[in-house]
Amino acid sequence: MNRSIVHCDLDTFFVSVERLLNNDLMGKPILIGGSSDRGVVASCSYEARKFGIHSGMPMRLARQLCPDAILVRGDHDMYSKYSKMVTEIIEERVPLVEKASIDEHYLDLTGMDRFFGCWQWTRELRQHIIKETGLPISFGLSVNKTVSKIATGQAKPSGELHVHGGTEKPFLAPLSIRKIPMVGQKSYSLLRNMGIDKIATIQQMEVSTMESVLGMNGVSIWKKANGLDDSPVLPFHEQKSMSKETTFQQDTIDMDLLKQTLIGMVDTLAFELRKERKLTGCVTLKIRYSNFVDTHTKQVQIGYTNSDRLLTEKVLMLFKKLYSRRMLIRLIGVKFSSLIHGSYQTDLFSDNTEEINLLQAMDKIRARYGAKFIVKAICAPPRNQRG
Repeated sequence: MNRSIVHCDLDTFFVSVERLLNNDLMGKPILIGGSSDRGVVASCSYEARKFGIHSGMPMRLARQLCPDAILVRGDHDMYSKYSKMVTEIIEERVPLVEKASIDEHYLDLTGMDRFFGCWQWTRELRQHIIKETGLPISFGLSVNKTVSKIATGQAKPSGELHVHGGTEKPFLAPLSIRKIPMVGQKSYSLLRNMGIDKIATIQQMEVSTMESVLGMNGVSIWKKANGLDDSPVLPFHEQKSMSKETTFQQDTIDMDLLKQTLIGMVDTLAFELRKERKLTGCVTLKIRYSNFVDTHTKQVQIGYTNSDRLLTEKVLMLFKKLYSRRMLIRLIGVKFSSLIHGSYQTDLFSDNTEEINLLQAMDKIRARYGAKFIVKAICAPPRNQRG
């Protein structure tokens, strides 16, 4: 039996939320992100994209390309609120849902055709989301996640597209290889240097050729180009939390040591989030005092992020609120939960290009040599404690 997989994507999500809150932004070029010249574009409207602007671009360059664009600071918490609203609507109606990012969902409707048409049902769901939230949304329906995601991209803005079973290859053939998930800038440049521009060319190649050029990544790209993808829809509620705890050799009230330890744990956990392409929506702090009896926790819901800076601010805020007894501390811990898949490498609303480049460079070094190979100075142990 063919699967029925839907990919839903909220169109220019951050911009759409801002327009819900301010109708004066309708139809105008909008830039969302850091306000300084060193800031980065987190999102932009279709009107701004006509000038060559895209997410991740330095704000200074974006302002030069479109001087009349309206700059909006961005609000993580508000975007997370609307994201959760959409997720709740979908989960009420769909048996199997994967929240792929803050603005994307995969739905597995396999078998539902026995009761009613998946195409018509999905169209009605889309209209219900638009009516309840006011947000524009696009979707693609096919037999697997890859084709559905590409179909959604073709349906945008605010559209819908059904790729019927058996028509995956002809649907994909005329499209640019950029449309294939997993084809980043490096892979794209390599394939273009080989004279490959359209997906049809990859479809005509032997899989062994792709493997010889790009390794196992080449095999994955070949399969996706041929409309082959058996990856399952993973339920949102199965997402795990991640945590880290430190038990001090000697109970302490040394505030510098405590803050250093917290920052180090956040640094480690945030790197794990980015490595696994995840975002967290909830932060929890745990403190155990020296009497072994008193253990206290405090948590806060936050806008989905994997930014070191933002997560550190939240953890230190929780510590300030929770640690009021001035007792000796034996153990301290940090937990990130409400995890979703997401690719935002940093807090694009606040971080500048230098911070983003530095963090990405550190992540590459850690991924290659290990998380402890390079650390922030504030997280390094004192000289007399180093091995």
